Amino acid sequence: MQKIKIYDTTLRDGMQAEGVSFSVEDKLLIARRLDEFGVDYVEGGYPLSNPKEEEFFHRIQEVPFKHARIAAFGSTRRAANTVEDDTGIRALLACNVPVVTIVGKTWDMHVTDVLRCSLEENIALCADSTVYLKKQGREVVFDAEHFFDGYKHNPAYALKVLQAAAEAGAGTICLCETNGGALPEDVFQITRAVVSALPGVTVGIHCHNDSDCAVANSLAAVRAGARHVQGTINGLGERTGNANLCTIIPNLSLKMGFETVGADNLRSLTELSRFAYEVANLPPASHMPYVGESAFAHKAGLHIDALRKNQKTYEHISPELVGNERRFLISELSGSSNVLDKLEKKKMISDRAVARVILQKVQDLENEGYQFETAEASFDILVKKAMGSYTPSFELIKYHVDVERSELGRMVTEASVKLAVDGRIEHVVSEGDGPVNALDVALRKAMEAFYPNIKEISLVDYKVRVVNARAGTAARVRVVIESRDAQDMWGTVGVSENIIEASWLALVDSVEYKLLKDAGTLNE
Repeated sequence: MQKIKIYDTTLRDGMQAEGVSFSVEDKLLIARRLDEFGVDYVEGGYPLSNPKEEEFFHRIQEVPFKHARIAAFGSTRRAANTVEDDTGIRALLACNVPVVTIVGKTWDMHVTDVLRCSLEENIALCADSTVYLKKQGREVVFDAEHFFDGYKHNPAYALKVLQAAAEAGAGTICLCETNGGALPEDVFQITRAVVSALPGVTVGIHCHNDSDCAVANSLAAVRAGARHVQGTINGLGERTGNANLCTIIPNLSLKMGFETVGADNLRSLTELSRFAYEVANLPPASHMPYVGESAFAHKAGLHIDALRKNQKTYEHISPELVGNERRFLISELSGSSNVLDKLEKKKMISDRAVARVILQKVQDLENEGYQFETAEASFDILVKKAMGSYTPSFELIKYHVDVERSELGRMVTEASVKLAVDGRIEHVVSEGDGPVNALDVALRKAMEAFYPNIKEISLVDYKVRVVNARAGTAARVRVVIESRDAQDMWGTVGVSENIIEASWLALVDSVEYKLLKDAGTLNE
């Protein structure tokens, strides 16, 4: 197996994504996780940009890395400076890391219109910077900015810049598809021409995703001979993002037969993806290939029936290879195989007749606006009801919600809940930040004396969706609540024309699920 060097630039390019900002602590956490995952290079940032980057490079010296080499990113010397006196070059060396990545111009338009120097002068500053950094004991990666656009406009000049950097000692010449507009066939042909023109030189690829081809372009470059691939975790990056290593790495390893991070590390890919989203304070992209929550989620009954017989029928790889898992979703599109699989996994029943009854109930409820894909706790309760094994933990007598605005303009929400548990009546009144919060507090207070463990429940998410918007203010709404305790997380759903009633139904299912789970009777 040929080795592809994986160069991660999440800590620089990824942080240029809109809405993303990493603290120094965040960057150190991500760097350590990338090293554990097995990437070859971790680009720490651009030290000249701000004090935070300087602090990162200072503190990274204290971190023992097992595999990855830390890289600092910067530019070639400015045309007006000598390399020894250039502020940017000195900042790169001050980072005291083993790898330095310098970006140089290869598009003649950028040389004349942006740098505003001669074409020959640009070649000299690329070569001077590389030679000097190499003499200081650094491994040099030369990022050829806008290379594919430059090559299309003036191929002879673009290649001349690369040859100068290679002759000056750059260990890797990385072709940057900076504007993200190239298509795979262009990247393949141009990369192949570079590999042919620079025998014995490691050629790399760095793609942006403006035409949604960053992954395809990266793979095309590898097919053409590139052996160094740059990208970010989850494709984070400026504009529409960078090439997504969470897709590139498994494609290289599992589809193209290259060595990347090793099979054992590849099994932690999904965990790495979700870790990066968490640190970036972003919701995970559920439909991302390989690592998304929906990547191996199946809804059609025909598909699930086939998968239960042979897992290769509707999956291109086994999800375990990338640390993900197979999920069968329950919906009106389900067949009895979907329901039967759910029941068998929960060690409940394997009776197709009962599964058909449950499926019919699911289809009827989804016709009313219910969805059980993210509300499996409500589905589990539905199953127990259908099987006749459900006993409610309380009997609701009534609830009431009142919202008032005080003379001082303060909103006051009050909820009362009256219920019976084992013949004993509890009537509780509570205030909350809103009607759902007030109902939740009142319900818990009413039940805590009988079921103390409901204190462990935390509501972590609350979503409202209008089901039939054309009905206007009389439309039904679907409320999905996500709850958790110290061990588990679960989702419940309620549907009604009244948002308070829909919320109450989801709240009750959440409490009932917790009690059934703790009692060990959920699967009986």
